Amino acid sequence: MVADVTIATLTALSVTASLPFFLYGAWIMLDSETVTWDVLTYHLKFIAVGLTLTTVPMVTWMMPRLFDQLGGLSALHAVLGLQAYAMLVFALTGIVRIFQAKREADLYRNPDRDIDLNDLHENMSAWRGRLRIGVFGYVIFWFLAWSIGLYRYLLRYWL
Repeated sequence: MVADVTIATLTALSVTASLPFFLYGAWIMLDSETVTWDVLTYHLKFIAVGLTLTTVPMVTWMMPRLFDQLGGLSALHAVLGLQAYAMLVFALTGIVRIFQAKREADLYRNPDRDIDLNDLHENMSAWRGRLRIGVFGYVIFWFLAWSIGLYRYLLRYWL
């Protein structure tokens, strides 16, 4: 049987390794003047890897052990982590609608620089707001949960 410290270390490394994928995925979108289908799918490849590196350890190792150690920092860690995923779901409610509107306007295959995104649908600014708030919230809560998780890891296994 693999020791707890080994699994905890692999989990910490996996979640930590997701950060560069999130940052590079964000950079792809910020660096693109026009978001084409190729840019979107390229961005999503990195975001998917980041989410996998974070979610798989959470579901397979962290969540099953949560109730055995629930209290204090572990409860805060869990609440912040769940809040991060709640913000991600909130962002998805915006991105799905934006994706639909841009796809209906054929802006992924034939980007037209003269079209204002807000002109595609009357609710576009609200959807873009959801996306921004959700992504920003996810990053903030992910970082807070990661920081507390790393602190708990150091306290439990190294200090």
